Amino acid sequence: MSGNPAHRVNWPACLAAAVIAFLLPAPAAAIEANWPDLRSELYGGRFLAVSDEVISIDAPYRTDNDARTGVTVRLAAPEGHAFRELHLILDENPMPVSAQLTFARPLTAFEFAATMRFNGPTPVHAVAVLENGQLFVAETFVKTSGLGACSAPPGTDPDEALATLGQMELVIRPQTDSASLVRNLRAGRPNGLALDVKISHPSHSGMQRDQISLLYIPIRYVDTLDINLNGEPFATMTGSISLSENPQVTVSVPKGTRRVRAKLTDTDGTASEVERELADY
Repeated sequence: MSGNPAHRVNWPACLAAAVIAFLLPAPAAAIEANWPDLRSELYGGRFLAVSDEVISIDAPYRTDNDARTGVTVRLAAPEGHAFRELHLILDENPMPVSAQLTFARPLTAFEFAATMRFNGPTPVHAVAVLENGQLFVAETFVKTSGLGACSAPPGTDPDEALATLGQMELVIRPQTDSASLVRNLRAGRPNGLALDVKISHPSHSGMQRDQISLLYIPIRYVDTLDINLNGEPFATMTGSISLSENPQVTVSVPKGTRRVRAKLTDTDGTASEVERELADY
């Protein structure tokens, strides 16, 4: 190559730099810039208030398992108000609105947790909607390996996954989380119960390939999870491909709950139900 050495292009070095830039996760500041567009699309110009006393998120700063990471959201309504909805948003996931909960009756306090699939490093936002329409938001950031969990091969054999698809186990237990106990004590609320719904479902993202045929596995995930308490509707969760394989969903339920029923419907229309009597509580 002729010409001024200062103007020559070092192609091997440029190629190496391009590969490194491709492999490294995007800087957090660049990723954060996506939230304004998401916020505008979802909530328009509505004001989102910030208060740790009203809404908070608990998630690891760096997950050790991109395909199964626990996220917890805690709500405590301002005096005289109650919540009607909760939205969990993983900004950089292919389906950012990752879980939505609607309450049959407004709730003054609520906790939600789920095992989620993180496609890469991302801000996480939780937005709660009060009965009067006011919005509250909390945010955090989760770092990942950057390997793309949404396209990672399923962890179970497809035939085995289909054989148990839709099966659920209900586990009821006292709330023992210290943050929950302190929050309830400050608000003068009795401590309630935690209901774990353990779901058998492959949660296919539509981005995964069959390891034998190398064809894409059709998308299939938990569409809705309806929870009834004592024969009455309590809450409905709308899911997404962000739910992990065989997800676990946890919701707080009031003391005095005697009977729990959960109904799951997936995007293929498969439905299943499980019910449990809670004689001990």
